Amino acid sequence: MRRFPPERIVCLTEETVETLYLLGEEDRIVGVSGYAVRPPRVRKEKPRVSAFTSADIPKILALAPDLVLAFSDLQADIVADLARAGVAVHLFNQRDLAGCLAMVRTLGALVGVPERAETLAAGFEARLAEAARAVADRPPLRVYFEEWDAPMISGIGWVSDLIARAGGQDVFSDLSRQQAAKDRIVTPEQVIAAAPEVILASWCGKRVNIDRIRARPGFSAIPAVRDGRIHEIKAPLILQPGPAALTDGFDAIQACLGQLPRGGPGSQVTDGARIGRMS
Repeated sequence: MRRFPPERIVCLTEETVETLYLLGEEDRIVGVSGYAVRPPRVRKEKPRVSAFTSADIPKILALAPDLVLAFSDLQADIVADLARAGVAVHLFNQRDLAGCLAMVRTLGALVGVPERAETLAAGFEARLAEAARAVADRPPLRVYFEEWDAPMISGIGWVSDLIARAGGQDVFSDLSRQQAAKDRIVTPEQVIAAAPEVILASWCGKRVNIDRIRARPGFSAIPAVRDGRIHEIKAPLILQPGPAALTDGFDAIQACLGQLPRGGPGSQVTDGARIGRMS
């Protein structure tokens, strides 16, 4: 029997998990992605039922969910299997900042707490707008965000949007609107030509190797490399299209850009510093 609001929800990605906790609706969650780490207690409270592109369908069905939440075309096969088994599913596909905020509002409506979701989303919007106003009179720093190293993949839409609000200019902002990672591949020559003043890197699933970036042929001419302005941001903070990116991920971007005063020699930072926090 289908219920409204749903009482037994399985979340196949981490952003919907965190959003439900922030909305105070975590008791509805009966299963989560193995990548869910926010808030930390989720690791003890909820059973793991999936990775990102694979899921334990029998385990999910045994939980008798009345709603499964998924994300993107990469989970389409999982969603199809669940739909054929008679499970109600909702697949989000947010790729930019507006989409992340819409996800919060939509999820709130799905679980019957639209007012709380509106308050949460509006709070995110207000905080980002305030940050953007604070740097509005400052020339933007040119920023290259690297989502993967081999091949080199530039940042997706929500990352580009957050860089802009933190006082930066994504040097590949045009590519950030491309949904597929393969359509955001860049060459070393393109990065060198873009001359970023800051390089931010977040390689999903593995630690960023700052030395490897610095040693790429021709990269010594890039201002960010020359001045030691290469930073890693933890993947769970920025590559999750939801609350983590809008809060701690954005804070990490601000911290990186804020260490680079305009005019005069740039301040040196510790290469490879893992900026950000888990809440």
